[in-house]
Amino acid sequence: MQMTQIGLFFSTVTGNTLEIAEAIQARHFPPGTVEVHEFEDANAESIDRYPALILGTPTVGDGEYPDGLADFLPELDLVDFSTKTIALFGLGDQFGYPAEFVDALGMLYEELTARGARIVGAWPTDGYQYEASRADQGDGQFCGLVLDQDNQPHLTDRRLTNWIASIKPALLAAG
Repeated sequence: MQMTQIGLFFSTVTGNTLEIAEAIQARHFPPGTVEVHEFEDANAESIDRYPALILGTPTVGDGEYPDGLADFLPELDLVDFSTKTIALFGLGDQFGYPAEFVDALGMLYEELTARGARIVGAWPTDGYQYEASRADQGDGQFCGLVLDQDNQPHLTDRRLTNWIASIKPALLAAG
């Protein structure tokens, strides 16, 4: 029996998102289940071949996408997301950028839901301090896992483990 393949696509600036992507692949799924790709090296075909996706992005500047993801966005128009199950994670700095905390995560969520994607893995807003976030759904949940490697790295492993436990069944069933 072939293992379900999950495509994990990410963009990184400082390397933190890469570290999270590698941790998800190595520590949270059986070998061969998750394939990791940078958005900079991806296209619509590489996204389209996976029934399940994990997408990760940091927020840069004043609430913007990193260049690699911004450049990739036109490829989204070439993918049928109505058949995909997707989990999202985002990295941000809640104290350095409290008015646009993990905005890129929220913007990516908006892009994907507008294309009919099924998003799983909402995450509680409890435990974070920020003024505004496009990832905050207004119901006490972010649209995906939120990690703050600048201010709360000691919480990352536990948050990641709990989030993966919540999304794993849906992602593995998507295949």
